[in-house]
Amino acid sequence: MTVARILAEKGSSVVTVSPDKTLEEVIQILADRRIGALVVAHDDGSVAGIISERDIMRALAGHGGSAFDAPVSAHMTADVTTCGRSATIEEVMALMTDGRFRHVPVCEDGRLIGLVSIGDVVARKIATVEAEHQALRDYITMA
Repeated sequence: MTVARILAEKGSSVVTVSPDKTLEEVIQILADRRIGALVVAHDDGSVAGIISERDIMRALAGHGGSAFDAPVSAHMTADVTTCGRSATIEEVMALMTDGRFRHVPVCEDGRLIGLVSIGDVVARKIATVEAEHQALRDYITMA
């Protein structure tokens, strides 16, 4: 299974914020949407960074309450690992495991077209494994 199929199933809508939004605004969006990360994007759709709950905790631990008024660009992860539509579940799982992150923006021609989370990947991987097990059971039953 590829990222393109995941996006086809779940949709390609991504909640984004501009780099000048405050950390307080970002926290409110995360809470309202019940999500764990936001892609920080420029007006042209290119990815500037990603801000996750972990980034926010680091900002608060390092700067205390003053972090709330800082722009998200001061605390986001700027070096973002992305993938394309043709990436496989296995490739995305390896990226997430190696980089120790839970969200991978999907880009095409330098522009954001979707977001894949660890939950998306694991759910599809489990479904694939269950389908393979059922096919093996069916094969053994027919033999």
